[in-house]
Amino acid sequence: MSDSERNRFTARAARYARVGTRVGGVAARMAGQRLVGAQDTRAGNALALASALGGLKGPIMKVAQLLATIPDAVPPEYASELMKLQSQAPPMGWAFVKRRMSAELGADWQSKFGSFEHHPAAAASLGQVHRATAISGAPLACKLQYPDMQSAVEADLTQLQLLLSLRKRFDPAIDTSEIAVEISARLREELDYAREAKHVALYQGMLKDRPAVRVPNVWPTLSTGRLLTLDWMEGTKLLAHKDAPQEVRNTLGAAMFTAWWFPFSRFGVIHGDPHLGNYTVFADEAGAPAGINLLDYGCIRIFPPSFVGGVVDLYRGLERGDDDLIVHAYETWGFKRLTRDLIDTLNIWARFIYGPLLDNRVRSIADGVKPSDYGRREAFRVHQALKEKGPVTVPREFVFMDRAAIGLGAVFLHLAAELNFYKLFNEAIEDFDIGKVAARQSGALAAAGL
Repeated sequence: MSDSERNRFTARAARYARVGTRVGGVAARMAGQRLVGAQDTRAGNALALASALGGLKGPIMKVAQLLATIPDAVPPEYASELMKLQSQAPPMGWAFVKRRMSAELGADWQSKFGSFEHHPAAAASLGQVHRATAISGAPLACKLQYPDMQSAVEADLTQLQLLLSLRKRFDPAIDTSEIAVEISARLREELDYAREAKHVALYQGMLKDRPAVRVPNVWPTLSTGRLLTLDWMEGTKLLAHKDAPQEVRNTLGAAMFTAWWFPFSRFGVIHGDPHLGNYTVFADEAGAPAGINLLDYGCIRIFPPSFVGGVVDLYRGLERGDDDLIVHAYETWGFKRLTRDLIDTLNIWARFIYGPLLDNRVRSIADGVKPSDYGRREAFRVHQALKEKGPVTVPREFVFMDRAAIGLGAVFLHLAAELNFYKLFNEAIEDFDIGKVAARQSGALAAAGL
């Protein structure tokens, strides 16, 4: 075993010990209570699990928060507590940053920048961002991955399996095995900054004719597999505009809709992490808010064109009351052993997601609902029905599809945007054809080097 392999093995083993001890202790407590028939303990267990995870920074926090945003992946008591967790790891100090940058760009790395700020502008679960300037003076954003992240991710994904296996054992109505597969695949991709650079190029191509959404440029000579340097995009936080005039909030809401659903409907690509920190608002020449900057491209999901076809088929089936088309859509996605009762249960969720898109009028995404509660009531209804009519295995593609829909809906609620979602969606699927999606996707992926 080489020194680097030994170091990674040691780091992973240490991570297993820290995470496993904390999560395993809560799991044992939960199992014991289940065996002795203890009642009304979920809220206490949820708090204990959140407390156990709270001292563990890095990927496990990202996994926990991700689980909390997937409708009914975990019980609501757990989702509520996990949403409160902060994913930031302790930032690297300047001495550590210098060593990491030397490892990525060489000992003379500082000579490749005009300036490089010592303190991070932002810190997240896998890395931190530093403001810098190019030799030319152009403002840059440098995302530098923390050390030993591969080891940490692998250790933490093992604990994800434990968390979801507990859910399946105690509450088998929804089989979460495919959820674990999907989360693991996407989180491993997020470690690869070279791939993320290709995602940026992909979005540049897909959104090049959509001026309300801006995508940064990649600086290839200042990037590696664990360092990604992009244009620094000036902008204000989205929530800074929640009290702006209705017209401004609607403009930003429409830009958000375009950023997520245009790439999906035309190219079969979706941004799986519509988190408030992943975009800012840019202004026009007069200083008025004009659109959004997309800042992060780690969590991108590329779907088979047939899956996109299923989305459109289900929409049209609900619109026309065509049960055969609805069933065809579910079968296209991989749902198995469909019965009338199971279809009716799945339609609860479908009508919730598609409801605003089927309503040809200007409206909010949902009335009287807090952003943090968006989708919770409907997910609970589906789960209760599946307890009687399930179990059902949720196809893995739905993990980030649902997450994107829920996250985007929460953004619309934060903005109190009032839009004609029917019109926006039908513009996105205008002249829809699976063959065209496949051709566009193939061309866009090739151009981006994916």
